[in-house]
Amino acid sequence: MAQAAKMAVTVDPEPERAGEKHAFRFFDNREKYLMFVTTCSEKWEVAQRVGREIPFLKPTPPALNLFDAGVGDGTVLTRVMRNLHRQFPAIPFCVVGKEISMEDVRLTLEKLPDRFQEHPQLVVVITNLYYAESPWLRVNRPETKPAVKRWNIALEGSTAHEFDEQVRNLGPVLAEGWQTKTSEKTGNPLYVQPSILVLYRKDRAFALDGVIPPPGGAPAGYDLVIASQPYRARLSAEIKVRNVLGPLARALSPGGRMIVIQATGKDPGMELINAVWEEEFPFVTPRRDLIAAMKEALDRSHNDLNYDALRDDESLFRYELHALPDEIGENIGTSTLLAAWNAATYVAQIEDDRMVDVLRDGDYLEAARDVLRRHGGLWFEDESFLVTRGFA
Repeated sequence: MAQAAKMAVTVDPEPERAGEKHAFRFFDNREKYLMFVTTCSEKWEVAQRVGREIPFLKPTPPALNLFDAGVGDGTVLTRVMRNLHRQFPAIPFCVVGKEISMEDVRLTLEKLPDRFQEHPQLVVVITNLYYAESPWLRVNRPETKPAVKRWNIALEGSTAHEFDEQVRNLGPVLAEGWQTKTSEKTGNPLYVQPSILVLYRKDRAFALDGVIPPPGGAPAGYDLVIASQPYRARLSAEIKVRNVLGPLARALSPGGRMIVIQATGKDPGMELINAVWEEEFPFVTPRRDLIAAMKEALDRSHNDLNYDALRDDESLFRYELHALPDEIGENIGTSTLLAAWNAATYVAQIEDDRMVDVLRDGDYLEAARDVLRRHGGLWFEDESFLVTRGFA
């Protein structure tokens, strides 16, 4: 079996949110999230941006190791896996994904049968552990927490249909392993039961013996880490690095690449937000500020890490609200206006309790109509930067 990663982890796994207590958070609202995912091209564009890094990967035996720091509904991950198969069709993959939402894990599992059919040499690990724990697949301070519950699922058969039938039967596993509770300290969702779900093809178990992480073990470093919008925008750079980016960077293998993606707020989506909340600007840590904070926190202990803010033409990319050309005209439909408003407030991470009065007076629809007309639609801008680990 693969050896456990030998990396010290001392980060507090529970992110702080100074001055905030138990607010209903934007990413806890399933309706907002699913509407955003289905009405915008963000997932497609993020997968495209991640794909630009794949030709630079230099995996070493026994497998190419990928970590997704927030799987969501699995759209980005499975698109990246397709791209990986195109470029490394004969190399085993060990794909580890962090996701605390039971519903998102279910949506991700639904997308995996085709991946197991196309790329048989595949191990997928889904876990609800914290950022400071999940790359290593073990809990910090185990004496204070329940024992990790692990399910090894050896999928029988050789077709996507057979795999799909077995994945559909994993509901009881998710119901037991992905329950959450609310942190009294921060209001964040916490796992009730630390859980790890491991899936692979039974007919490839022998060949994957050195790839399947053993109990208490994990891949000995990751060739590619995806960190797309993994934190709350308003948090300070220091907290983002301490709780999220620092642990992820430490988990890189020699030659590994981490791509970090976040919103800039320099787009029509933010114009719509400012039409309602004039002083609002949640995107307080541009990529160069995050890099400076990472260097401050990690340079002494991990001086083999390299940071690249990239030129704007390499870093920045857009995604759009899906709309037919004839939808953006004199008579923009209410459904399009609502989708635009939902996307703008989701990206800006506006909590529901702040929108009660705004939704009551209806002016937000006029603001959305004005922005859509002026720009011929609605688009958002993301930025990306790289963290790489040098070869020993």
